Amino acid sequence: MEDQSELAPAVRSILSATRDRAAEGRSGEVAVDPRGLRAAFDRAEADGRVPVIAEVKPTSPTTEGTREDDPVALAEGMVAGGAAALSVLTEPEHFGGSTDTLERVREAVDVPVLRKDFVVAESQLDAVESDVVLLIARFVGDDLPDLLAAARDRGFQVLVEVHDRDELERALDAGATTIGVNNRDLAELVVDLGTFESVAPHAPDDVTLIAESGIGSPADVRRMRAAGADALLVGSAIMDGDVTANTRELVRAEADAEASDPAETDAADAERTETTEHTT
Repeated sequence: MEDQSELAPAVRSILSATRDRAAEGRSGEVAVDPRGLRAAFDRAEADGRVPVIAEVKPTSPTTEGTREDDPVALAEGMVAGGAAALSVLTEPEHFGGSTDTLERVREAVDVPVLRKDFVVAESQLDAVESDVVLLIARFVGDDLPDLLAAARDRGFQVLVEVHDRDELERALDAGATTIGVNNRDLAELVVDLGTFESVAPHAPDDVTLIAESGIGSPADVRRMRAAGADALLVGSAIMDGDVTANTRELVRAEADAEASDPAETDAADAERTETTEHTT
């Protein structure tokens, strides 16, 4: 288990609350018939869209304020904008999420839905059905192989999140086939897109790689894709404003760049980089 002294206070608080919820599961194991995540990415690619997992995130410790819109309406707007899949926060105390919200969203859309939470015990897997469940290598430690197997036994697809090469190796050793590289350092909550660029080259070609955090512009999308990202998980940059328009802008980042004058694209990217703070 992670040495909590190395984590930011906000993250330590989240983990403490998570362990208090560790017995929240339903009576009996869930059995999931999942919508295929990789197939959803492939459909997006075939349609000329960058595969984006858009995140329904009412609030977080790294953003200000809370978005009060109906999460289902937000989710539907993201799908309308071209999101290949959705991520729904179910952590209640720090992110304003709930398992009820995930259930409502999953009933309303036809794309895969990731449950974004801080699962540290097998019992938590039975809290709600989703297509994909997140396991964070840094938080589950040596329990990763067992939790990965337990999730798959229930039918879940599993996204294993890592931050460095050591965690990548542990994820691969545990049998992970879908891996997210979080550009945010959970020790200090600092974002660096170079994190993905340093970890991605060491992943096997048959692993589905997802870039997470810090992606706030079409230029960021293209940078992560050039570094080997099969898909991107984006939260705040989509939630801040018109979710349909924001999603569409990111999923079309490559197509629009090909259709535009390179000098104009570079100038627009530079201007946006100067005015955008990445808080995803």
